[in-house]
Amino acid sequence: MKKKSVKTFSFSAWAFFIFLFPAAFFPFAVPAMDWPQAGAVLRGNFGHNDQGRPQPGMIFEGGGPVRASDGGELVFSRGDGDDAASRLPSPLGAWAAVDHGDGLISIYGRFRDSGGKPPDTVNPGEIIAESGVSGWSDSEGFFFALFDRRERRWVNPSMIITPLPDTRPPVIQSVRLRAPGNRLIDPAQTRTISQGRYTIEVAASDTMTAAGESPLAPHRIVCSVNGTEIGSLNFETCSARDGVLMVSRNGLVPADQVYAPFPGFEVGEVGFTRGQATLEVIAQDIAGNTRSVVFRLVVE
Repeated sequence: MKKKSVKTFSFSAWAFFIFLFPAAFFPFAVPAMDWPQAGAVLRGNFGHNDQGRPQPGMIFEGGGPVRASDGGELVFSRGDGDDAASRLPSPLGAWAAVDHGDGLISIYGRFRDSGGKPPDTVNPGEIIAESGVSGWSDSEGFFFALFDRRERRWVNPSMIITPLPDTRPPVIQSVRLRAPGNRLIDPAQTRTISQGRYTIEVAASDTMTAAGESPLAPHRIVCSVNGTEIGSLNFETCSARDGVLMVSRNGLVPADQVYAPFPGFEVGEVGFTRGQATLEVIAQDIAGNTRSVVFRLVVE
């Protein structure tokens, strides 16, 4: 079966959201929220690696109404044909944003452009729009994201809303060691390596209930050497600092340092010294299902 492409934002679109929703000056609190559509098919999740770029929200496929994840005030709405008037890019096509207070904004996009707009004040579960095809989409569905304007960061919705059912552990497709000079080593095939510093690249994905689903990003990837953690990549938030997109890997690091090895992730760096070394990689999804692989290496 041919996989559908999952399209994400360019950096200019990310910067647009930061400009549109400036930082607030009140503490961030997590309200009770629901998914905008019950039973929608998830085609791309937060943190997904799409051609070297992180996905800042969730892409759902299918028809039906898109509902407010919680009550709040409508702070932005635009139709799919408003680009000429605003001269701003609209990768989300027809979209709207709702302020829930305490700095949290929910964003709904790529829906059908009906020519109208949602009410100025929305109640929890109130219909905002209908799923459709607009913006950077090629199939019926909608986009959903959460933005913390106080911290100027995108938040994984599954950190706030009860995670969608997930019964399958992630899959680790490959682990590679990148040596100086960009030489790649597969530790599953090459068990003897030279001492030195290596970058660890991991290709891992998750499916929720069936193997044929679109590959999603796991929630966390951890690498350890001889029992000591040397890299932890968490798909929880994305933020921008001085015009650079940042993700969480042992602290905040530029996204292009993590997402450049498409379709994998750069999880960390390690210096191997002579002797025996055990490299373990663990991938975990939001439901707590885990998958691990272990490589026993000889370092010369």
